[in-house]
Amino acid sequence: MALKSYKPTTPGQRGLVLIDRSELWKGRPVKALTEGLTKKAGRNNTGRITMRRRGGGAKRLYRIVDFKRTKRDEATVVRIEYDPNRTAFIALVQYTDGAQAYILAPQRLAVGDKVVSGDKVDVKPGNAMPFTGLPIGTIIHNIEMKPGKGGQIARAAGTYAQFVGRDGGYAQIRLSSGELRLVRQECMATVGAVSNPDNSNQNFGKAGRMRLKGKRPSVRGVVMNPIDHPHGGGEGRTSGGRHPVTPWGKPTKGARTRNKNKASSKLIIRSRHAKKKGR
Repeated sequence: MALKSYKPTTPGQRGLVLIDRSELWKGRPVKALTEGLTKKAGRNNTGRITMRRRGGGAKRLYRIVDFKRTKRDEATVVRIEYDPNRTAFIALVQYTDGAQAYILAPQRLAVGDKVVSGDKVDVKPGNAMPFTGLPIGTIIHNIEMKPGKGGQIARAAGTYAQFVGRDGGYAQIRLSSGELRLVRQECMATVGAVSNPDNSNQNFGKAGRMRLKGKRPSVRGVVMNPIDHPHGGGEGRTSGGRHPVTPWGKPTKGARTRNKNKASSKLIIRSRHAKKKGR
């Protein structure tokens, strides 16, 4: 999909750059593959705000996407659709027995194409198989971290990983962040890169468009008063101090927050924070 810009006939259209979605399906999603989505507005189960700057936004239906790809049958792509719940596009596929499902649409997948999931299938965009059947060097997305759990890695628009090697019962994959990690070879992965790679090049032009996405205004701590934020107060314009913190005193702006005892940490061969060679 290409980007489209607008003539500055209004202030909101000055600098507006959006994805051209004219080739996508214009109707409603398949009712059997949707369910209601309750607004959380950043609240947890006790009603307290745990994620700031969220709320409002347009009403959405959740599309049930098949991240597991366990059905071993050939399917035909019926149409490519927009999904308001994710940055990538989704594809409606119909199997030979008439069953329908939504899958993440990879790049270069078109209406009428055939996709299949199996132990060893053709290396074509949209086909899914475990790492045991994948050739080394393949570009992949929707990668499982645990066999049978469903894809968790490389699901956002334009993302992908590369299968770079085998190590015992594990497969080595290189993520787009530069991280090198291991996953079990029984895990499923889908061939190709995720659709909508131009998503990050959009410019929404005005705050109102972000409100429709459910994003509320963000106020910097340095413009607040001392009672409202640790960065607040001071004479004139101040930068916020040597150690940037959240309103509750936790280090922020680049401070590492990952749990060192996380189970999957031992599967990371090379961190994305490691210094790049030649620099």
